[in-house]
Amino acid sequence: MSFNFPELPYPYDALEPYIDAKTMEIHHSRHHKTYYDKFMTAIIGTELEQQSLHEIFATVSKQAPAVRNHGGGFFNHNLYWQCMSPSGGGQPGGLLAEAINCHFGSFEHFKTAFSEAAANHFGSGFIWLCVNDGRLEISSTSNQDNPLMDVVGNCGEPILALDVWEHAYYISYQNKRPEYIDAWWHVVDWQQVEQHFVEALQQQ
Repeated sequence: MSFNFPELPYPYDALEPYIDAKTMEIHHSRHHKTYYDKFMTAIIGTELEQQSLHEIFATVSKQAPAVRNHGGGFFNHNLYWQCMSPSGGGQPGGLLAEAINCHFGSFEHFKTAFSEAAANHFGSGFIWLCVNDGRLEISSTSNQDNPLMDVVGNCGEPILALDVWEHAYYISYQNKRPEYIDAWWHVVDWQQVEQHFVEALQQQ
């Protein structure tokens, strides 16, 4: 496999006023880039260099801590950026909307459950919407772990990610994580999340 550090699909200021440009710049160009650089250092010259991230995470309990921490940071942020857009917000449609209504009762019930999981998550980590055997499930992981890792358990394929590390929101929201969560819903790219959903169903 060839792992490349991705450019954002939008300018740093594109998600304002919900996520400020300085946060985006620092988060992407420093935090995310550092995870990528250290992950590459950990795998270059090893058999992991030829594997996909899914394959690496499937045996991450047998790998060095740097592979788990920095590989997770690389993947998690990739999904986090993909799931946001300056034209985001609103509600999902199509197959994803049908699945959310089926598994959570309504979009509002899903939104409440996801927001509560994010607000109540202790310390740093990510909140996920995953497809697990065709069902949608909300889960959370600490630090840079993710649902694909064998240290986490069978949580399915992640299709939506919310970063709740303080560096994702501290400049604008300080310690007010619920305000950041409320703002984040305004930039969720539901078309992209639905694409992830369809792809996940095809894999299962």
